[in-house]
Amino acid sequence: MHIRDYKPSDCKEIAELFYNTVHSINAIDYSTEQLDVWASGKVNLQEWNDSFIEHYTLVAVENDTLLGFGDIDSTGYLDRLFVHKDYQGRGIASALLEALEKSVDGNLVTVHASKTAKAFFKQKGFIVVEDRKAVRNGIELPYSLMVKKFVIPDNSKEEE
Repeated sequence: MHIRDYKPSDCKEIAELFYNTVHSINAIDYSTEQLDVWASGKVNLQEWNDSFIEHYTLVAVENDTLLGFGDIDSTGYLDRLFVHKDYQGRGIASALLEALEKSVDGNLVTVHASKTAKAFFKQKGFIVVEDRKAVRNGIELPYSLMVKKFVIPDNSKEEE
C-alpha cells in the first residue's frame, strides 16, 4: 500500500468508494433511509474536488486500486476518512489518519464520527465530546463529535 497526495483525477473514484462503503459498511448501524440521505450517489464532483484541494487530502492505493482516502482542514477538522468496503481491517484507515494528523498545526483534531466509526476513533485516542444528530431531508443521522488532543512535550524545563 502506498499513501500519496490527492489528485483531481481521483475524485470520481473517491465518490464511488464513498457511496459503496457507506451503503455496505455503515448499513450495520444505519437504516436504508439514513444511508440514502447520507450517500445519495449524487456527489457534486466539482465541489468535492475543490474541498479536497483546499484541505490536506491523501489517498491510499495499491497497484491501480484506490483503497481509501481522508482529508483534514487547516483547523484540524478531519472531514472524511473512508476505506474501500472490500479492504476493511487492513490498517488503511490507521495509516491515513496517522499521516493526516502529522499535518495539523496545533494539538487538537476533531471529527464527526459515524456510529460505525466511533469505536475506531476511540481506539486512536479520540474522546466523545457530544453525541449529536444531523438532519438531512427530514431524516436524522446520529453521529458523535470527537476530539483528540496531542501531548506537546514541554521542552522549557531544564534537566536537573
